[in-house]
Amino acid sequence: MHTSFYQQLVEIDGALFEGFLVLFFALLLARLAPLPREMQPLIWFSHLAKQLAAKVNRPERSPSQQATAGFLAMLLLLFPFWAIITFLLELAAFPWFFEFLVLYLCLTDAGFSQVADEIAKALKRGDNASAKKLLQPWVLRDTDSLSEIGLAKATIEKLATAPIYGTALTIFFFAIAGAPLVLAVRMLKQLELSWPPIQPKYQHFCSTVNGVSTILLAIPAWLWSLSIAIQGGPKAFAKLFRTPKNHPAIRGYILSVNLVASILRIELGGPQKFNGVRINVDKLGYGPQPTSDAIAPAIKLTSRACAIWFSFIIILPLLWAGLRWLHSL
Repeated sequence: MHTSFYQQLVEIDGALFEGFLVLFFALLLARLAPLPREMQPLIWFSHLAKQLAAKVNRPERSPSQQATAGFLAMLLLLFPFWAIITFLLELAAFPWFFEFLVLYLCLTDAGFSQVADEIAKALKRGDNASAKKLLQPWVLRDTDSLSEIGLAKATIEKLATAPIYGTALTIFFFAIAGAPLVLAVRMLKQLELSWPPIQPKYQHFCSTVNGVSTILLAIPAWLWSLSIAIQGGPKAFAKLFRTPKNHPAIRGYILSVNLVASILRIELGGPQKFNGVRINVDKLGYGPQPTSDAIAPAIKLTSRACAIWFSFIIILPLLWAGLRWLHSL
């Protein structure tokens, strides 16, 4: 009986359990030992995208011409790199290792909680300059003129939204079609982060990227919000079905920000600056404006939500092994 059970696990379910192990260790390493930001390939990809946009994005052109330029730029950047990496994955002698590497590199923002903790410590020391320097590489908005409240808001909002295109995206799309799909969606999201549609100069240029990214990440974003809402009780759970009004370019993220603001009883949102241009974003007010003291509870809240996702990666293979064992009796 035991021989049959172990044979079934290895011969029939070996690939399944290998996938769970690859995913688990990629998420764990990205959380505990993230790659320095300046060494991350997706950040290099982002720099390349910005350089290309500077050459082909012409705000004086018509919206349709800008959208066409953005679509062609997306194809030029996305397809060649994705095709080469996917081809190498297919040829690899040990594909599990390269899948692990791809997943790890796609989780570029998984270590932000450590940075958020350093930002909170800097703010408590009154060292706003260090806090701005720590935060600047991680967010799209200008940080030079932010006060302690602005820095706390930006940090908490990043904590609330980064796992959507990190942990949630990786687990969801890896379960559907493996590392190649994770890479494709993550690269698409990186283009959106490089050409933020909330900035007027990218509004039309990024329309295709933003539309496709919003559709693809709709389910992972909602599931991530669910993992936050579970911690807030029935009132927070009810907010999953009532998305507040906000800037349309960031509608995919406002639900999780709204939930975090509601659970922590603070105010998030508000006007933001991008390259000196002020963009009005509705405030989400459930209490006073946050200070550095609000960052630690936000880290705990989002870390517990990540732990819920991690638990599924552990529990599901154990349940499957248990069912396989019962079937072998």
